[in-house]
Amino acid sequence: MLQVPVREHSSQASTKAVILVGGPSRGTRFRPLSLDVPKPLFEVAGHPIIHHCLKAVAKVPDVREVLLVGYYDETVFRDFIKDASKEFPQFRISYLREYTALGTAGGLYHFRDAILKGKPERLLVLNADVCCSFPLGEMMRLFEEKDAEAVILGTRVSNDAATNFGCIVSDSHTKRVLHYVEKPESHISNLINCGVYLFATECIFPAIRSAIKRRTTRPRLLSYPSSDNLESSFVAVGDDEDAEKSEVLRLEQDILSDLADSNRFFVHETKDFWRQIKTAGSAVPANALYLQKAFQTESPELTAPSATIVPPVYIHPTATVDPTAKLGPNVSIGPRVVVGAGARIKDSIVLEDAEIRHDACVMHSIIGWSSRVGAWARVEGTPIPIGSHSTSIVKHGIKVQSITILGKECGVGDEVRVQNCVCLPYKELKRDVANEVIM
Repeated sequence: MLQVPVREHSSQASTKAVILVGGPSRGTRFRPLSLDVPKPLFEVAGHPIIHHCLKAVAKVPDVREVLLVGYYDETVFRDFIKDASKEFPQFRISYLREYTALGTAGGLYHFRDAILKGKPERLLVLNADVCCSFPLGEMMRLFEEKDAEAVILGTRVSNDAATNFGCIVSDSHTKRVLHYVEKPESHISNLINCGVYLFATECIFPAIRSAIKRRTTRPRLLSYPSSDNLESSFVAVGDDEDAEKSEVLRLEQDILSDLADSNRFFVHETKDFWRQIKTAGSAVPANALYLQKAFQTESPELTAPSATIVPPVYIHPTATVDPTAKLGPNVSIGPRVVVGAGARIKDSIVLEDAEIRHDACVMHSIIGWSSRVGAWARVEGTPIPIGSHSTSIVKHGIKVQSITILGKECGVGDEVRVQNCVCLPYKELKRDVANEVIM
């Protein structure tokens, strides 16, 4: 068993952060955008998704090291880490590459030596594909106040949506987690797992070790369908050594329900915004939520409201926007984008080097890198309720994306209308099209 020094509960207790970034095969639902940029580096509200996680961790005073854990190639995060290290000099950022997809707990356990280096007493674990205000300070306070082994971030969703997530049953007075079930078949609670955790290092690694040992006592073939509808990861569990080498372990399925059996697992319920970023279309509501938060906090990055800017709007300094174009709300304009006269853009992300020509209309859409929307063209999706956790709708009995997405270097001709479509890279759309995936 791992021998970790007993925690001293004080504000000086050291904390290390781990951000789980996944890997290339997990990004299938993020296509066509993930064909060109790994999901964690896709920009929402002017910054890569993972940057929002780092920004939140930077507000925790005693974090000196942040580890990114995933199975992308090492080169993927090299430039991002270089830039982020300058922006966040208070901690060291490094990337640990898994040899294969090990699961959210398997990756932690595989790199336990690196994580435990320096003897941190607490471990912050964030899934990179969630969008929220990351109330890490409040989680820290609850952790100290309750002398906790673990704190999970939770939020309320509709009863209908709850069974798509991990569900938490808690004591409303003490905030203790009584029961945890991942994607239950029937309704047990509408308090769900946000994918943000704070663990005592002395507790989390023995808990993962126990889960591994429990499997080895009953050797069997395990199947875990991934959340991205990929082929299942089949793991034949043999002796203890093989199990350590090849085990796929999930915090959600394998560890959290066991932690609930201890009396020291608590939930901090956030009343602020939260959303998963699973599908490509979900980047649009995530963009809106981050922009709205930036507007509330009067971020200087946002463009000042005016007759033609309906806040919140982010425009990259290198972009060119005609003064007669009307933008907003919830719009992000990337580097070197050109927006022509009389154009209208709302609830959308326009990626770098794209062009929106005069009098075009873009709503509820993502315009890919170097794509072109012609004059008087309309590219639009369907508005979805702010509280919805889905980005698909049913049109004529067929499930389609509510957000229209143009991949890299797509062209929409003058006066062409594109509605509720996903368009793969390098396509030219010369006629009206609706409710289609354009291959």
